Amino acid sequence: MLVTVALLAGLTTLPIAGKQCNDVGTWGTTCHASTDGSQVTVGGTVGSGGSNASPGGHAPPSTGSSPDAGSQAIAPQDCGPADVLCRGRGFGVVSLPDVMASDLASFAPAKPSFEAEPGGVGIVGMPTNFVASASTQTLTGTLFDRPVTVRFSPSAYVFSYGDGSSARSASGGAAWTALGQPQFTATPTSHAYGSRGVYIAVVSVEYVAAVDFGTGWRPVMGVVTAAGPGQRVEIFEARTALVDKTCAENPSGPGC
Repeated sequence: MLVTVALLAGLTTLPIAGKQCNDVGTWGTTCHASTDGSQVTVGGTVGSGGSNASPGGHAPPSTGSSPDAGSQAIAPQDCGPADVLCRGRGFGVVSLPDVMASDLASFAPAKPSFEAEPGGVGIVGMPTNFVASASTQTLTGTLFDRPVTVRFSPSAYVFSYGDGSSARSASGGAAWTALGQPQFTATPTSHAYGSRGVYIAVVSVEYVAAVDFGTGWRPVMGVVTAAGPGQRVEIFEARTALVDKTCAENPSGPGC
């Protein structure tokens, strides 16, 4: 019977702890081991015709042809790159490649939502509030010919306001109502425009990523950026005048 043991933590090699193939007391004289880079297979016989392991991964006793209470468990053991003895018993060391953000081109996180308060308009010299939203996302696919799960977590928001200025924030901001503030109050993500006109504001979200090839999460070097749709903002001028009547009462009055 063959015993197959899966690889752990990005390192291959799972030899039998404390036992070698030439340990006749456990494995007999026909023990052999092999690895194909993704699993380790151990096989052999004990005595005359007995199998070398039970389906539960236990070695048989040193004599006889069937397992009994004297069976010993197969304990996994990592084979380090410098462990010459371990590697000399037929097991190799395979390290998973480091993953760069550029390797995740086929795994695109969703675009963030984006809006400008109040209602996509603003007043020259007064804060226009920008609010963006993004969340942690998990995608599955294939990377380096291996099945992989990729996790994206937002880490920073970069606001480009359309007038040549920009700001970077650890969060996407919040609406004035959520902050308990009146309109045109400055917030960490607001911006005051210097002149009237129509501007296209954009937010980009930087995601930190991690990958899991089935051996646990491993960080990805660099960040992945996803830009949201452009947000149209129209900025008006506000002028004041001291009058004795409203525009409804005197439509031709100053500022009417």
